[in-house]
Amino acid sequence: MFTEAIEAILRDRATPEAVRVIESGGAPASIWDAVEEAGFLELLTPESAGGAGLPLSAIAPVFSAFGRYAVPVPLAQSIAARPLLRNTGVAAPAGMTTLAGACRRREDGLLEAPQVPFGMTCDYVLANVDGDLLLLDARRAERKASGVHGSLSGTLSWRRDAVPSPLGSNGDEVLLFSAAIHAAAIAGAMDRVFAMTLRYCNDRSQFGKSIGKFQAVQHQLSVMAQHVASAGIASELAFSGAGAVPERLATAIAKARTSMAVPLVASTAHALHGAIGVTAEYDLQLYTRRLHEWRMADGSEAFWNRMVGNAALKQAHATIVDFARIAPYDMAA
Repeated sequence: MFTEAIEAILRDRATPEAVRVIESGGAPASIWDAVEEAGFLELLTPESAGGAGLPLSAIAPVFSAFGRYAVPVPLAQSIAARPLLRNTGVAAPAGMTTLAGACRRREDGLLEAPQVPFGMTCDYVLANVDGDLLLLDARRAERKASGVHGSLSGTLSWRRDAVPSPLGSNGDEVLLFSAAIHAAAIAGAMDRVFAMTLRYCNDRSQFGKSIGKFQAVQHQLSVMAQHVASAGIASELAFSGAGAVPERLATAIAKARTSMAVPLVASTAHALHGAIGVTAEYDLQLYTRRLHEWRMADGSEAFWNRMVGNAALKQAHATIVDFARIAPYDMAA
């Protein structure tokens, strides 16, 4: 129900044209205000606090929808801020809040958050600083753009007097939630990329028939479809736990698997589209650019595969299939 309602807003407000305007420096108010006014930022807020009280499993399709529409505002991150701030006594701030899973303290005293999603447009940053949870005012930060075309990510740094006291010791949860969000976004964007590619192959004719009828193209489409389906299943795994935030191992598997699929899916889509696929006017690049950016966000597949591998070596399971079937749901994993 919530997914359909949100998608109705996104179809109207998060059009490719609107995404391009925001990427070029336009105001994101049209998309942000519509979702905020509908109350959808409170999907994970308990009913006792006026929210919808949804479990994690119910929010996964919503986060995937944000990826499918290449939403250029931190809606998922702002939704996630509510459960991350639980038990802190601090309400989520009014304004666009994003997540910074890994911050560092520099020798000159600055607190730096590298490559923060939506770092160039956000109002607040909920950050993990050596395991502590901090709510930082982005308006007091120095912002440095990533330099990547169309990207809204940026590196933010704060002076000592702009860094507040920690709100809690659950800062590591920020990295997990952010990685799970990106896994879901990758799955959603891949779904859109595959749909665009399949439609193009069915519409584009060569030698008197659609190129989708050629066996070589069908092979590429089938491999692409397998990766897209696998990424979708993996992203759902990250949100399958019963807790307030995604579980560590399930998130690691989800982010690793979705990130691994990005190079093949993106390159195959562009190859099958041919010359039109690399043009700025064609919408494909809105999604493939994000796929590559989200692949690297919160650590690429190499970072998360190492975590999965270490867990597999430490746990006593008869086979790797048993590990994959049981370990992601083990709270102690």
